[in-house]
Amino acid sequence: MKSAKSEGVCYLAGAGPGDMGLVTLRVKEVVETAEVIVYDYLCNPDILSWAPAGTEIIYAGKKAGQHTLAQGEIDTLLVEKTRAGKRVVRLKGGDPFLFGRGGEEAEALAAAGLRFEVIPGVSSALAAPAYAGIPVTHREHTAQLTIFTGHENPAIADSSLDFAQLAVSPGTKVMLMGVERIEAITARLREHGTAPETPVALVRWGTTGRQQTLRGTVADIAQKVMEAGFQAPAVAVFGDVVKLRDRLNWFETRPLFGRRIVVTRTRKQAGALTGGLRQLGADVFEIPTIRIEPPTQMLEFGELVQDSHQYDWIVFTSPNGVEAFFNMFYRLYQDARAIGGAKIAAIGPATAAKVREYHLHVDLQPEEFVAEGVIAAFQKDGSVENLRILLARAEQARDVLPRELAKLGAIVDEAVAYRTVPETDDVSGAARRFAEEGADLITFTSSSTVTNFMALKLPWPANLQTASIGPVTSQTMRELGLKVDVEAKKYDIPGLIAAVRKHFGAN
Repeated sequence: MKSAKSEGVCYLAGAGPGDMGLVTLRVKEVVETAEVIVYDYLCNPDILSWAPAGTEIIYAGKKAGQHTLAQGEIDTLLVEKTRAGKRVVRLKGGDPFLFGRGGEEAEALAAAGLRFEVIPGVSSALAAPAYAGIPVTHREHTAQLTIFTGHENPAIADSSLDFAQLAVSPGTKVMLMGVERIEAITARLREHGTAPETPVALVRWGTTGRQQTLRGTVADIAQKVMEAGFQAPAVAVFGDVVKLRDRLNWFETRPLFGRRIVVTRTRKQAGALTGGLRQLGADVFEIPTIRIEPPTQMLEFGELVQDSHQYDWIVFTSPNGVEAFFNMFYRLYQDARAIGGAKIAAIGPATAAKVREYHLHVDLQPEEFVAEGVIAAFQKDGSVENLRILLARAEQARDVLPRELAKLGAIVDEAVAYRTVPETDDVSGAARRFAEEGADLITFTSSSTVTNFMALKLPWPANLQTASIGPVTSQTMRELGLKVDVEAKKYDIPGLIAAVRKHFGAN
């Protein structure tokens, strides 16, 4: 390793079984600094959202009978990119060394004298059964676990699988990559002594909101697969522990399990809503519709931030405005006290929380999380006549706030902190999946997400319902011809999640 021919490095990283919560912190670290990412079919593409702008992203997925790149081509690609001095992240579903051909890629890098690091991942061999309520070992049932691949053709004479030994081996058996060969595999197991009544469970898309579990026995599972149209990717579990699913099925019983929900936000901000819905079991796919960019008049914004200490109030309408304001502020000043005696108002708890991240107090927070609520809060607080107020907000925001404050006698300046532009990249493939599979519900968290989603002109699935974060967003939806099926009573992310949960009758 010390005789590496370049400063490049390749991380052979296990991307886990699908649930973003099971991706290791080390994988997140290397993705956040990657220059090249080569990823597989079974990797959750949401991981790519952690990559820096400009990262070269290469899909090298392999499905049964469909290989984007042959293994030899992948090996060559990793060597070329690493030798060029790049920080390469090779994302592999599950664990790179468990039937992931990571060993072959490591050998190719080692033979070329290049630096590499192996980052183990959570394997679907353990995670998928666990999410289906099946412990692969249990003191009262088994103390032995065998993991094998079904990717080989069991009918060929030179198969490396010893079915004679596998069939009579005690304990739990977990098979990866073999659902399309389940008939031949179970036939060979029975032929060599496996009891026909042995319980079997197949777990498809384990650990994700798309998870499906099919149960049967060695004698009938192949027939059930055919009747159900059950397809890969799936993990098979053989053994008495399958019976424990009746009591331990925790994942598939969550309130929103089986509901397909689309989240439309900026790529960086979708996480809170997505995470909350996924915790309730929903199958969530993010379609980022807007991207946050600096304002058109950056110099003017900087001048207003520089003079912020001259104002009586600074009003923030969104977390984006807070972040943009203080990014500029700390480019101009070293000390938070440079903000002077200005008081701070914030619309919504998320905006207030973002202000507090900068260790500043929020003096005014309206009960209603819209511009009208700020006006009401100021009127309740006292007169604003002749007070200087700085609004830090988005370009092309509604004019309600400055207009109404001016009517009350305030001297108002607008600091355009950022602008939203359409997000057209579909790195995760979520837009394609939406077009192909549809969804049960789509969420909108601002007027701009509505406008920009409609501009994508994706097909609108039959029976698709909508959820809005509040009345302003709902108004935009109606103006664009959309029906509002769900509207949050509390106009923030927790309120929207609660409204969606209630809508589906999920207790």
